[in-house]
Amino acid sequence: MMLNTATQQFIREHLRDDVRQLALQSHRYPSLDIDFLLALTQISGRQQIEHKIPSWYSNDNLLYPKRLSLEQSSSETMAKYKSTLLSGNTLADLTGGLGVDTAFLAPNFSTVYYVEQQTALAAIAQSNFKSLNLNQIQVFGTDNKIFLETMPAVDCIFIDPARRSDTGKKVCLIEDCEPDLLEIQDLLLQKAQRILVKLSPMLDIQAACKVLKNISEIHVVGVENECKELLFLIEKEIITNPKIVCVNLRKKGNQTDIFDFPEEKQAQIPFVSELKNYLYEPNVAILKAGMYKLLGLRYGLEKLHPDSHLYTSESLVSGFPGRAFQIENVFSFQKQELKTHLQSIRQANVVVRNFPLSVAGLRKKLNLKEGGDIYLFATTLTNERRVLVLGRKLF
Repeated sequence: MMLNTATQQFIREHLRDDVRQLALQSHRYPSLDIDFLLALTQISGRQQIEHKIPSWYSNDNLLYPKRLSLEQSSSETMAKYKSTLLSGNTLADLTGGLGVDTAFLAPNFSTVYYVEQQTALAAIAQSNFKSLNLNQIQVFGTDNKIFLETMPAVDCIFIDPARRSDTGKKVCLIEDCEPDLLEIQDLLLQKAQRILVKLSPMLDIQAACKVLKNISEIHVVGVENECKELLFLIEKEIITNPKIVCVNLRKKGNQTDIFDFPEEKQAQIPFVSELKNYLYEPNVAILKAGMYKLLGLRYGLEKLHPDSHLYTSESLVSGFPGRAFQIENVFSFQKQELKTHLQSIRQANVVVRNFPLSVAGLRKKLNLKEGGDIYLFATTLTNERRVLVLGRKLF
């Protein structure tokens, strides 16, 4: 599939147009040189990847598939992060898709095998690799399990099992994904020195550790405090305690904290029944990874409750991997206290941690609109007292 000059020009001229409206105007563009349907797909694709894969956006020679494949593809931010984890002579990407991860991993290798069973998608990827001058990539439009059985040994394998069932429903359990890693993990270890597995951010990490072999590192990656991916690094050598890397990628500077599960289990942290001057909320990567007690120890904080995952301190602690708040008020959920402390507040950012009401339920109960400069935390202290904490964000 190629874009001729007239089609490329049409795409450039209508790149900001509403594709649905443009589709209704085909009669206005009778030129036989313009592949109208192809142009619409490419305009839609370019619009989707403008912020997701910005370095591809300005390249007129790249092709894009239909919407679902684009939605399932990695972002440039995440693909670049993966490229810091794998390097060597040979790589096999067994779940190629659009090829974003393959493209960003490829410069680290001399030979790359891209495998994708959807032949139309493989053809698009092959064209794009050529346009990106990634000549070390060899494209195979075939089933990944068949390819894995016959492929030569490589330094590294990357695999991102499909997380949708036959009916299109999203799944997150390892055994529900395709391919099933539990069936092929021994073969993967036979074929590569190092394997990088991308799994759902909804997956239970501890449960995954019980069924996946030889995990050396687990990277819990968030982007601007939204958990995006779980990356499991697997190696031939057996590792007893994998390293857990909590990363929050931000424009203002990345946050990274590293620990292991035995270290977290053995940690001792003070709990408080009264809040101090400042409140701290960890970023999503730390919360997902379960680095609860160690976090407080490392930053000299006291924890509110074993299950609340909020922290407090007398003096402000800079560099905390999350959000910090100046506490203005702490009060109970009693009707009179609510009336006293919230009577002048109509809008607040509501956060619930270890509290019997949901955010929506609490907002309705308090009749508060979303937004503004004020933050309202509903939580439980170590003496099981339920409180509301009113504060303003510092960083």
